[in-house]
Amino acid sequence: MDFNLTQEQVQIREEIRKVCREFPDSYWREVDRKKDYPDAFVRKLTELGWLAAPIPEEYGGSGLGITEASIILEEINRSGGSATACHAQMYTMGTLLRHGSADQKMRYLPKIARGELRLQAFAVTEPNAGSESTRIQTAAVRRGDKYVINGEKIFISRVLESDLMLLLARTTPYDQVEDKTRGLSVFIVDLREAREKIEVKPLEIMINHHTNSVFFDGLEVPAENLIGEEGMGFRYIIDGWNAERILVAAEAIGDGRWFIERAAKYASERVVFGRPIGANQGIQFPIAQAHARIEAADLVRFQAATKFDRKERCGAEANMAKFLASEASWEAANACLTTHGGYGFAAEYDVERKFRETRLLTVAPVSNNLVLAYLGQHVLGMPKSY
Repeated sequence: MDFNLTQEQVQIREEIRKVCREFPDSYWREVDRKKDYPDAFVRKLTELGWLAAPIPEEYGGSGLGITEASIILEEINRSGGSATACHAQMYTMGTLLRHGSADQKMRYLPKIARGELRLQAFAVTEPNAGSESTRIQTAAVRRGDKYVINGEKIFISRVLESDLMLLLARTTPYDQVEDKTRGLSVFIVDLREAREKIEVKPLEIMINHHTNSVFFDGLEVPAENLIGEEGMGFRYIIDGWNAERILVAAEAIGDGRWFIERAAKYASERVVFGRPIGANQGIQFPIAQAHARIEAADLVRFQAATKFDRKERCGAEANMAKFLASEASWEAANACLTTHGGYGFAAEYDVERKFRETRLLTVAPVSNNLVLAYLGQHVLGMPKSY
């Protein structure tokens, strides 16, 4: 067992820190205040090739693993930024990489790597299905060389900021399949050509996540945009969930370290009743405990990422990493806010912004309750709970 990063991984961490220093707290504070998309930041990462890290070199990417991708996202969040603006491109492209045709990969991946296309929208969730993805009702009906799509999605991020979207739709009605995970298919939707057949309604939510409801009314998608085999899309999506869990865990770890560093610094400098508040165990111990839990979650993150990159089974580790990291980050957020007291609610300190952002990671892209259900059934062998 080697717990040290490689020289290349250390260099990646340092390079991302350099980039992030060009986008200080004031940048992210203003983006959040205006509910803008951090376009300058995303363009900078794209120009430097960091968002193409997982794309194979033959398609113009760096050919790096999920381990390196997780380091990139961790450092963005640790710097005070928000990697949610660009993380989807890293894990959604996995579906295209592993299950797309040679033509699809050649058609899209080089342009994504060059920054000519953005693949940052991923449409699965529906109002009446929630986490029960096999119950989605958005339908794709084959008509000649096209599929006609009708339905509704909710909590779909970056639709207006992306050129391409991966869409999960039902190609066989639910009541016509014995295996309920069958009959679902994945499509590449070119949003530049689909604008007249989709309606995007931005949702007002507590974080700046560019989240929408999306309505499809007779959207025509070329049959050549079907990824893999018709009816097997749910399996393809599941295949990408481990990568998603690992990357989200890394973001949570980055958040957690930001909270701990800010809390420890403030606790050491803030003097009340003649002594730094960090000398009081009621302040010091919660920060130290959050630090310990972030470090433990980090080990599971790297265990999961290493197994993923070795193409080993890593469902348990990926889910545990997401659970442990998001819970530890939320604990760190509370400790940081408590340490800052009233100032923690002031926008200029950035604590309240990061507090809102990291809270999302305990419920999205998968609820921690569902992670526990997975572990209980598939790892511990207990009866199915849902």
